[in-house]
Amino acid sequence: MTTYFISRHPGAIEWATRQKLAVDSFVPHLDTAQVQAGDRVIGSLPVNLAAQVCAVGATYWHLSLALPAGLRGQELSADDLESLGAHIDPFQVNLLTSRGVNTHEEQD
Repeated sequence: MTTYFISRHPGAIEWATRQKLAVDSFVPHLDTAQVQAGDRVIGSLPVNLAAQVCAVGATYWHLSLALPAGLRGQELSADDLESLGAHIDPFQVNLLTSRGVNTHEEQD
């Protein structure tokens, strides 16, 4: 089992280190082909990548925080992440329908 922490942000990497997360590999971008059943992936992934992680039997832990609109797009330090209440939670993400679905169909 490998634990990956996915982030290109130095503040997030330092935050993870401060939290004493057992991380085997810090990587800036996830190659889902490397992820195997039993692995743990930590980060703030797009939902389609999180679903791919879960589909192979790995676990996805989302890095969440209450980010005010004024801080969007800014590089955050580990101190910033701590003050914003950063934490990780496990999620199970599944694709519910195939790509061929017409998204303009009338909803019930």
